[in-house]
Amino acid sequence: MKGLLPGMDVVGQRMKTGEMFIPEVLRSANTMHRAMDILKPFLSESDVNGIGTIIIGTVEGDLHDIGKNIVAMLLEASGFKVVDLGVDIKPEVFLEAVETLKPNILGLSSLLTTTMPKIEETVNILKDAGVRNQIKVMIGGAPVTQSFADKIGADAYADDAGTAVEKAKTLMNII
Repeated sequence: MKGLLPGMDVVGQRMKTGEMFIPEVLRSANTMHRAMDILKPFLSESDVNGIGTIIIGTVEGDLHDIGKNIVAMLLEASGFKVVDLGVDIKPEVFLEAVETLKPNILGLSSLLTTTMPKIEETVNILKDAGVRNQIKVMIGGAPVTQSFADKIGADAYADDAGTAVEKAKTLMNII
């Protein structure tokens, strides 16, 4: 909490300002993961991934995952428990994961404009199931905008991985 996580906060900030790029971010996140593998036997479960739980995935019809994977790695390196559902995830699968795992945040990614409606459909299925008010929804991806987030009722929008970590912490009232 006092060494690795503050370092990853610096990585996120530097990526956001353009001082670091994807290769450096990936190297930093991999280093963090290796350090955590060494430390995990000495930590309680509450010490590891103690900030909150985030389910993340790329919506149905979209197979892109590089940005989602970077966001997931930075979130995990920042102290979140991340459940990555993968790519091409149907709204019903997101709903089932939310109902089963009861995360704090659901992260939805889309790189194709043609799959953006699946983000909205996922938010709507959460509403219809009566669980939307129990979870924060954060969205992102190249075609996604703050305007779209506002339109569909998402709680947060992030345009890069560093911002995604900041927004997730804000949603958890950490910063």
